[in-house]
Amino acid sequence: MELDFDKMDGLIPAIIQDNSTQKVLMLGFMNKEAYEKTVETGKVTFFSRTKKRLWTKGEESGNFLNVVSIKADCDNDTLLVMANPCGPVCHKGTDTCWGEKNEQDIMFLKELQDFIDKRHEEMPENSYTTSLFKSGVNKMAQKVGEEAVETIIEACNGTDERLIYEGADLLYHLIVLLTSKGYRIEDLARELKERHSATWKKH
Repeated sequence: MELDFDKMDGLIPAIIQDNSTQKVLMLGFMNKEAYEKTVETGKVTFFSRTKKRLWTKGEESGNFLNVVSIKADCDNDTLLVMANPCGPVCHKGTDTCWGEKNEQDIMFLKELQDFIDKRHEEMPENSYTTSLFKSGVNKMAQKVGEEAVETIIEACNGTDERLIYEGADLLYHLIVLLTSKGYRIEDLARELKERHSATWKKH
């Protein structure tokens, strides 16, 4: 990769983005040596403009940024680094240098799946999820059908707020049904991904 380090007196900005959540984590600067060390070690390394030396993010805290990919912009004078963070990125202890949470609402589905898995394993008393598992596959499937009908009704004749509410109920009960059959929500995501790669791009 031919990078233009001359434009900013030997430095180029490097935008660090989380590879999973797509959140922008921080902005730093690299000189040629910092870039080469980043490529060599697989850990994001910057040039500190205050300390006048190379520093690997996480060298003191252990919160390294593990590189997934590095891309240059159209002028070859700015880098976009996709990375997997090992912990909070900011020295103030926040996930990003803008004080944001490094998460997306869609990622909560995995947390919900893990919670339902735990319910299925432990089957605690006085739990609605436990009662669904105890009711059997037929009852669980029936509940998914009921929630689907309610979602359709809200889509056709209800409010947007109720549509989201009933859609969430539908997804929750579908995850419970999947869990009872030994599957997870990720199995649906995998199926959709495979369909997208194999078929939908042709349409």
